[in-house]
Amino acid sequence: MTMTDHPDYQLAAYDYVLPEARIAQSPAIPRDSSRLLVVKNRLEHCHASFRELPNFLHPGDLLVLNNTRVIPARLYGQKSSGLPVEVLLLEPQPSESTPTDGFSDRWLALVKPGRRLKPGARIWFSHHRQSSSSPPSLSAAEGIWATVLATDPTTSGRIIQFEVPPGLSLQDWIYQMGQLPLPPYITQLESEPEQYQTVYAACPGAVAAPTAGLHFTPELLQQLQACGIQQAFVTLHVGVGTFRPVEAENITNHQMHSEWVEVPAATVEQIQTTKAQGGRVIAVGTTVVRSLEGIATQLGKLQPFCGKTNLFIYPGYQWQVIDGMITNFHLPKSSLMMLVSALISRRRLLDLYQVAIAEHYRFYSFGDAMLILPESRISYD
Repeated sequence: MTMTDHPDYQLAAYDYVLPEARIAQSPAIPRDSSRLLVVKNRLEHCHASFRELPNFLHPGDLLVLNNTRVIPARLYGQKSSGLPVEVLLLEPQPSESTPTDGFSDRWLALVKPGRRLKPGARIWFSHHRQSSSSPPSLSAAEGIWATVLATDPTTSGRIIQFEVPPGLSLQDWIYQMGQLPLPPYITQLESEPEQYQTVYAACPGAVAAPTAGLHFTPELLQQLQACGIQQAFVTLHVGVGTFRPVEAENITNHQMHSEWVEVPAATVEQIQTTKAQGGRVIAVGTTVVRSLEGIATQLGKLQPFCGKTNLFIYPGYQWQVIDGMITNFHLPKSSLMMLVSALISRRRLLDLYQVAIAEHYRFYSFGDAMLILPESRISYD
């Protein structure tokens, strides 16, 4: 059997059947009342509440969290013909002009219906659709136009240019008119938009939440710190590429979409100090894993960095930075499942998912969590 013939590299090997009732439609209240499946070593696991997390960590350990904030990136408009249009903003693009609020007026976006929105198409957004948040003061204009400038071949998205009237802040307008882009499997939402943000979200730019962080409360973070468990932050603006399905039957042929990341010097220093003193670096979520391991792979070692990363982690990856991680339960055949499999093996992960299903854990973005400790890691040497 060649390496690429091994089940670890076959897309079908990452499939599993999840009863629809196991898909969480709303977050746990309070956040830290969610359940925690603790993977203690290669054979043992136990069940706990997320608020019991301090019991499984040691003084001197370091939690690394992603402080990105989800923007209300889903907008609804219409073509000049009257055809309804849905736009999902992905990331700002360089623009020839900068609005007075410094917020880019040119964006890469996914659009529906894509086949009807070719370069040159015009989209009208009315001011009359409002989100549940308190709207800022807007100009008296009835709405704004946007023009499709080009097609982006890597995402099948569009580059769109907003035509911002004088006196109107595009950033304020997006925060009034947009909606948080919740995943499509959340169909019975009963939560408030702020529940799809971590309590430490500080840097706007993501189109999806780093969901492993949704379980933390301010009180739990304070308790962890009082126990000698330190915290550090990175920023990775979660992009749509994170959730795009892996379509290559041989997963080694899959290409990850790039995401913007910043790892400050203070975080690098905290990680180095933790390791030097024998502590463990625990990533909170796959986004933190991709941030730290992506930079270490690109630069040869972990260094302060601000730019883009697109590391695809799957079984056989040689870990450089993290010792363990906290993560939610992910969709079948997803790149996120492959990343976690690289830490504890695909077979072990699928076995644990069956345990979670049998024990009525809640899956996906608003679901429960796993804590994977260093002793449960496998080696591919």
